[in-house]
Formats: sequence, C-alpha cells, structure tokens
Amino acid sequence: MKKQFKLKVIISAVFVCVFSSVFAQFGQQTYWSADGNKIMEVKEGNIELVDALDPAKTAVLISKEMLTPNEGKPLDVVRFSFSNGNQKVLINTNTKKVWRYDTRGDFWVYDLGAKTLKKLGLGKPESSLMFAKFSPDGNKVAYVSEHNLYVEDLASGTIKPLTTDGTSRLINGTFDWVYEEELDCRDGFRWSPDSKTIAYWQIDARKIKNYLMLNTTDSLYPFTVPVEYPVVGEDPSHCKVGVVDITTAQTKWMNVPGDAVQHYIPRMEWANNASELIIQQLNRKQNESKVLLLNVASNTVKTIYSETDKAWIDAKSEATGWTWIESGKKFIWLSEKDGWRHIYAIGLDGKETLITKDNFDAIELNLVDEKNGLVYFMASPNNATQKYLYKVNLKGGNATRVTPIDESGTHSYDISPNGKLAFHNYSSAVVFPLSDVVSLPLHKKLSGGEPNERAKLMTLSQVEFFKVKTGDGIEMDGWMVKPKDFDPKKKYPIVFYVYGEPASQTVVDRFGTGFNRLYQGNMATDGYIYISVEGRGAPAPKGREWRKSIYHNIGKINIKDQAMAAKEILKWDYVDASRVAVWGWSGGGSSTLNLLMQYPDIYQTGISIAAVDNQLNYDNIYQERYMGLLPEDKHYFEEGSPLAYAKYLRGNLLLIHGTGDDNVHYNNAEQMINALIKNNKPFQLMSYPNRTHSISEGAGTSKHLATVFTKFLKENCLPGGR
Repeated sequence: MKKQFKLKVIISAVFVCVFSSVFAQFGQQTYWSADGNKIMEVKEGNIELVDALDPAKTAVLISKEMLTPNEGKPLDVVRFSFSNGNQKVLINTNTKKVWRYDTRGDFWVYDLGAKTLKKLGLGKPESSLMFAKFSPDGNKVAYVSEHNLYVEDLASGTIKPLTTDGTSRLINGTFDWVYEEELDCRDGFRWSPDSKTIAYWQIDARKIKNYLMLNTTDSLYPFTVPVEYPVVGEDPSHCKVGVVDITTAQTKWMNVPGDAVQHYIPRMEWANNASELIIQQLNRKQNESKVLLLNVASNTVKTIYSETDKAWIDAKSEATGWTWIESGKKFIWLSEKDGWRHIYAIGLDGKETLITKDNFDAIELNLVDEKNGLVYFMASPNNATQKYLYKVNLKGGNATRVTPIDESGTHSYDISPNGKLAFHNYSSAVVFPLSDVVSLPLHKKLSGGEPNERAKLMTLSQVEFFKVKTGDGIEMDGWMVKPKDFDPKKKYPIVFYVYGEPASQTVVDRFGTGFNRLYQGNMATDGYIYISVEGRGAPAPKGREWRKSIYHNIGKINIKDQAMAAKEILKWDYVDASRVAVWGWSGGGSSTLNLLMQYPDIYQTGISIAAVDNQLNYDNIYQERYMGLLPEDKHYFEEGSPLAYAKYLRGNLLLIHGTGDDNVHYNNAEQMINALIKNNKPFQLMSYPNRTHSISEGAGTSKHLATVFTKFLKENCLPGGR
C-alpha cells in the first residue's frame, strides 16, 4: 500500500505526459520527465522511471503485478501512454499488423488511484482496437474498431459508438492502404482540448478498384486477397473531415473547399484550442498546398498559408502534432519555396517569418525550445551524406552547429521537451554506432558513449567516399568498398547498388553503408568492387533543384546520371569494364532494369528485386506526385518505365518478385516477363510465393534469397582481380 502510494506521488509530481493526447503513429515514443533528466520505459514487464544520466538508477512506477489480469499472465506491454495528471496508464498489447505496422491490438487501463486494471472494448473482436487515447480530462478513452469510432467512459464502462457506418471500404478514424503507405497517415482522429468533441477523417474507398492478389499456398484451393489500390489515373478515395459531439454522437462535416475526391488531406489537428481545426490540403497533382483554419461552430474556413511548385510539395513531415509558438498565434512550418528547405514561423494572420536564413537545407525539425528562444534542426551544409544538429534563434538568423566538429558522420537526437538533455546516436561508415546522453545547447557528454558489445564483434567495411563528375557536369557523391588485398595493377569486377528515386538515399555516411546483406560471404574478400553513386532526384540536402529535377523524369534523368557516373568510373585503371553488375530493390529494381536495358554497353549483369516495371501500375499518390496526371502526362510514365526498353536487353538479368507483394504488385513482373518473351530475350526468374514486398516471410526465405543472389552474381559477373 505505501509503495503504491509513493509511486503514485512520483508519477504525478515528476512527469509531463508529452504524448498523452497524441498517441504515437506506431512504436513507443519517449516519455521525458518535467525536469528533463528522466524517462519512463518498459523493463521486464514493469513501467520504470529511469535516470537518463545513469540508466542503472531506476524505480518501478507500475509493476507487472499491477498489469496482471485476474487469473492471467502479466500484460506484454508494447506501448503505453498516461492520462493528463498521470493517474491512469493506457496499455497496448496483443498487437497485430495492418499492412506495415502493428497498429491494432488490445488496450487496458490501469487506474493508479483505484488500483484497478480494466480491459477496453469488451465485446469487440480480439486485437481490433486502434489508436486508443485518453481524453484530455482523463475520463474517457476513444478508439477505432472495425472502421468505426468509439468512446468508452472509464467510470461506468459504457461504450458509445460515435460512428456506425464504417465498413471495410468506408473508413472512419483511420485510413486506406494508399494514405498509409504514401502519406504516413494511420491515426485518424483527434480529441478536442476540452474533451467534448473528436475530429476525424472519413475515407470512402468504395469506388477504388481492388487489386486481387492470389494466395496459392495457404489452402488447397487458391483464393484472392483484395486490396483497394488506386493506380495511376484512378481517382483517389473521397476524403473528408468531421467533428463528432461526444454527448450526442452527431457528426458535423467540415466545409473543406474543393472537390473531396480530387484532393488529399494529409494532416489535421486542433488549432491549439477547442473551436478551430487546422489542416493541410494538397490538390490531386500535389503541387499546391494550403493550410486552412476551420471554425467548427460556424463551419467556415480561412486559408492562412498557401504555396505552389512547378514539381510537387511534400506533406508536413510530422503525421501527428502541430508545432505552436506564442500561445497558438503562430506555428512552425518547413518549405523549400525559395530553393532551400527553410524553417518559417507562420502566423494565423498569414504573416510569415523566415527563421533559417542560411543557404542550406534544414533536413528535419527536432525541437522548438520557445523558453530559450531556440530552434533545433538537422542539417549538413557541406556534405550531403551526413547529418548534424544545428540551432538557430527563434526570431531568425544564421544557424550554428551543435554537434561537435570532430564527429563526422550521421547523428540523430531525441531531445527532452525542455531542451536540456538529448539521447544522442552517432555512427559513420567507419565508426560503430555510439549512444550517449548530452546536455544542450553545449552538447556536453554526460553519460554513455561506449561501443556496444555486439558492435565490437563486427568488422566494418573499409568504405571510401568520393565524388564523380559526369560529362554533363553533374557532380555526384559515391561510396566504394575495394577488394581485400587490393592491387591497383589488377582489374576488378564492379557491382553498383542503386535506388534512384525521391524516397531514399543510398550514399550516406553511417553504419552499415557498404554492406550487402544479400551476399553470402564477403564481397571484398571475393574480389568485387562494391559501389554506389547518387544522382539528381535523391532526397539529399542539396537544395530544391537537385531533388525536384526528377519531376516528369523518373526512369530518365536518374538513370542517365547513374550511367554517366558509371562511364567515368569505368575509366579507372583498376575497374574491369567487361564485368559490370548492378542491383536494386523496389525503385532500385526499376533503376536496375532501366540501366541494364537503356545502357547495355555499360552494364552486363543486373539483379532486379520487386521492381515497378510499368509506372502506370503503381499507386496514384506516389507516382502522380513525381510524374504528373493522366492523360496529359501519360508519355512521361511510359518513357520512364523499364517495360519500354525490354527489347534492348543484352545482358544477364535475374528478376525477383514476391507474388504476395501488396505494394509493387506481381503483375509488374509478369508484364516484364511478357515483354521479354515477346522480344525473345532470355532471363532468369525467381518468384517467391505469397511473399510481400520485403520477401521475408516463411522459413528459409531470407537465406534462399541471398543464395540465389550470390550464385547469379558469381556466375555472371566473375569475382576476383585479373
């Protein structure tokens, strides 16, 4: 009794529940203490208070005995969140995947005052609750189950449906496949600050056609698995925002301007008050972004910020939460409208202030420390392969680097809400990952920094970074791992690793760079040069023009940059131009095919995994963002697709694809297969039955994939120096 009471006092006095009203999209976010020196985390089934400076100093806040149902086992805590005031804790357990992440499961509430543990959603199917979160007053919990929104009164246990029309295709409070995949939208409802209403998305996917995946392995008779999947040229789902009254369960639909089908609403929050919503709206082409302020009572709307781009505009990066300053009069916004990704303060009156005035990109926003007048963000002005912490005055000015100058590589920071401490992670291609705790803004190391034991047992690749300038004058970053016992008088085979689309970089200075998990053995030991170069279109911090030059040009400009860089590299004395291979996954698989087929004089061997062979097959949000709309832009899709170049294949090709891929469907591979057959082009194929885009499911799959990859490479691009 005394121990429990003492723990209750510790929680109430010490913690600020940073995420109590905004439950994480997925994963468990960090709970920091109000003094910035402690966190809460799960350890051995308990929720413990941990000293950030000395992790050995812990105190059990909620024991696993408290989290044990009657006649049951302790709950396996996957995620947790506290109510405002810290008197109740919400436990997420028994989670299951919805596409990529385990966003559905069971939820329980432990009440520290009543010392009770209660399961929520009684009568609902097992593991069907999604995104449960406390009301700001701590008296209720709202959640989604089977595409309907519910609120549960914690005192009485009464469950009230707030929507009743939800079906597999009419989705309340969460999202369809494409919104989740391409806009990072999962948690689809928000409590009002006064706990009286909930704002939520409704996605109507009833007109979206199904892609029917064929499952031939899980039963004697094959069956189809339907996925609502809007391909290029198909209309998006109908999307709208409603506000439901908790007492009456009546929804008022917001008058968002424009066609509810020909737009996207990727972000929505309460505008730091209980009477207004703030949303970001993108047009279908995603080259016009508006920030709208909606008055819920009058159902009126005001545009407070807008911008257009000749290419595209990204959705606000944080999927939940809005960064407010000056008591909600202004918010922080990132835009690259002047050529760099800069940080702005935008007032509700539409006036804007440029905060970062240097000519370099803010990679991401870390924290606004309004009390001390600072903004922390990641940047790397001089090396696009790296990431460092910078700070700038909230009123605007020139930024200064916070990360020590002698720690070159890639850094990440989890900063306490008051800006006092940060969990800091650092690695490079030649430095094992290190974790420590630092004080800010001086970046003084307070604890940690020792290599972990597992890292000590690993051998780092000897990665060299370089730059190469093409005949077109494009300077590109690259990395290379040379063969072991390298002899510059010999000539070695070279294997290029590619991606080449706006979703990811390959040339980054961090741990793991230069390692190929699909190769059995060691490429350097076997005598390969392993290499990657990165051209225009990659999301590197090199300014807007670098990133957006790929608009209308996926499959063209990125492919030409790769090929022209390879052409220069093949001039190096120790590179064997007769043994050149290329491989990639997903967008990298597409690039592999395009390189092998468009530049057969450079590349002799290619391994393409899970490729988009025909851009017209892919989902509308992603592909239209970068390539335009049908019918006027159809030729860009066709001219950039590997399918258009199948007749030019001369080299050795291995196609790999999972038949259960719900992202890049197997029909991509089959269309390429047909084109190669039509043009009498021999190739090899490895299909993985019922495997998804990751090709990781099933016993032995990863090992088999690596075996196939390695065997094909060794047989068609012989290893070793000559």
